[in-house]
Amino acid sequence: MLAVSHLLADVESFGDKLRYTEHSRGHRTGTHAGAGPVVVWSVTRSCNLKCMHCYANSENKKYEGELTTEEALGLIDEMAAMKVPVILFSGGEPLVRPDIFELAEYAIGKGIRITFSTNGTLIDQETARRIKEMGVGYVGISLDGIGQVHDYFRQKNGAFDAAIRGVRNCMAQGQKVGLRFTMNRHNIEQLPLIFDLMEEEGIQRACFYHLVYSGRGSLEDDISHEETRQALDLIFSKAQEFTRRGIQKELLTVDNHADGVYLYMKALEQDKEKAASILNKLQMNGGNRTGIAICNIDHLGNVHPDQFTPSITFGNVKMTPFRDIWHGTHPVLEGLRNRKPLLTGRCSQCKYLDICNGNFRSRALAVHGELWAEDPACFLTDEEIAPGPAREAAGL
Repeated sequence: MLAVSHLLADVESFGDKLRYTEHSRGHRTGTHAGAGPVVVWSVTRSCNLKCMHCYANSENKKYEGELTTEEALGLIDEMAAMKVPVILFSGGEPLVRPDIFELAEYAIGKGIRITFSTNGTLIDQETARRIKEMGVGYVGISLDGIGQVHDYFRQKNGAFDAAIRGVRNCMAQGQKVGLRFTMNRHNIEQLPLIFDLMEEEGIQRACFYHLVYSGRGSLEDDISHEETRQALDLIFSKAQEFTRRGIQKELLTVDNHADGVYLYMKALEQDKEKAASILNKLQMNGGNRTGIAICNIDHLGNVHPDQFTPSITFGNVKMTPFRDIWHGTHPVLEGLRNRKPLLTGRCSQCKYLDICNGNFRSRALAVHGELWAEDPACFLTDEEIAPGPAREAAGL
């Protein structure tokens, strides 16, 4: 996750403390020394929608084998003992799980920050009030276009209106809420309209996701490298524009660590001092931290590197304590924590490897059939990543 507004305009948020501090530099089993990873917990696979690019292949039906309430509460105890800083409740649609508020309240009581990743359609006024009162840190609502474009992705008429109602209901309660927009070839022309919507509705935060090839999302649905660069140019310029106008907005990009390199290169063209600050923070972050500072636990209790790599499982929390799985010796887990010698192709020789860390392994696996191959979504040119010190261009 690249905090564009923070890096370009010093806009602060909770996550920046986990991403861009000396405490995070070089740590291999959590966000920082003494802490566990951020856990993306797919508490259910069930969903009231059937989105075209869903990484979990979720549908509106019941899936057997989900963790019981007792098992889930026990897992939260384990995560609290490991000092997991954040649980992101995901799915499926987490709000369809009957005990979701019991789980959230319990985790908050244990000192864990809770966020929801939701389609927003189930957030009525009462639900929004309850989310706010229990102390949920953030609600991310997926929105992949305006009006019928969003409905097309969700395969349900009225999904856009319902999601916007969810956003408004959260805002009316003073609950921090933002948008999650997954960029792909079916909606990339909608990107400027998302910024218009943010201003019209007073929405303060938006995360722009790169497509990961998992579940119903595939390489064929992705945008070109040139389109990616154009989209990032717009996101970067909007972050700066909002700051110039004195408007508080938080913009982030997610799931492509080449974004950090591109932001650094763009900053070099305008302000070398700012570029040096960006480079330093990117080096502290260390790039992709799948299997290091983030992991996924699915609805069955299986532990994965992230939510996009369900084919790789380190263990199951029903049978083995989460701590033992996370601190175990699974060869892929050990590889992710020291991946640089294993990487092949363009990634292995990239001069920005220290601030990208090989980008997304799940895309490499999906396209090349090899976990350590180059990420096909890297949009940087061979000339831009040619071997040589990354700091030379800044004159540092």
